[in-house]
Amino acid sequence: MRDIKDMSVLITGGGSGLGEGTARLFAARGAKVTISGRRLDKINAVAQSIGPQCQAVVGDVTVAADRAAMVSAAVRHGGKLDALVNNAGNMYRQAVADYSEAVLQEAFNTNVIAGMMLSSLAVPHLAATQGAIIFIGSIHTRRAYPGASPYATTKAAVEGLTRVMAAELGPQQIRVGCILPGAVATEINVRAGLLTPEQSAKRYKALAADHVLGRIGTDTEVAEAIEFLVRAEWVTGVGLEVDGGLGLGLSNF
Repeated sequence: MRDIKDMSVLITGGGSGLGEGTARLFAARGAKVTISGRRLDKINAVAQSIGPQCQAVVGDVTVAADRAAMVSAAVRHGGKLDALVNNAGNMYRQAVADYSEAVLQEAFNTNVIAGMMLSSLAVPHLAATQGAIIFIGSIHTRRAYPGASPYATTKAAVEGLTRVMAAELGPQQIRVGCILPGAVATEINVRAGLLTPEQSAKRYKALAADHVLGRIGTDTEVAEAIEFLVRAEWVTGVGLEVDGGLGLGLSNF
């Protein structure tokens, strides 16, 4: 297993939720972390609270110039790039009868294409360090939630992408992995305008019983799984379920 200390890690969507939790864990382990996000106040607050191990770069992963700036900043901060965590994304829900082509295109651009393009930019740097690319999938590919097909489809695409990218980049000793989290309390539904903070909290509380372990997860628990994939030198192309047993489809029959 590789040592996290002195690694240079770029984490997109680092201003809250899983991205913030991952940044905190990696920095605590001694990595030099670069977080990106669209909300300057959010990412600056996270970086300042972590300390000099972490720097913030404002940017949108769907914008080519911003992606280039993220990679360049991470390389400057850490002197190299050991890992890219493609965490930035958004929730998209629509009924099948109400599909909007514009919404579907936005969903794929944000949740799939942006990460593909950022990974492409990172390849030369990761080849030099024999590094890793991590994508964030979802338990939505294991449990079918009506109304969530736009989101679930993008996450299924990320799983397929992980395997093909791992096969293609393996000869360069770049490892690729995907984390499939269960329910973790983040801002994603609120940020997408789908729920109020109060409704979101109620939803997460209700989801606890669907997990075999009887509770939702934490950002730190997901971050620990990301850390494993970054450190594990003989693991690639995997989709790692970190879901408290949600994907098992717990039944009370």
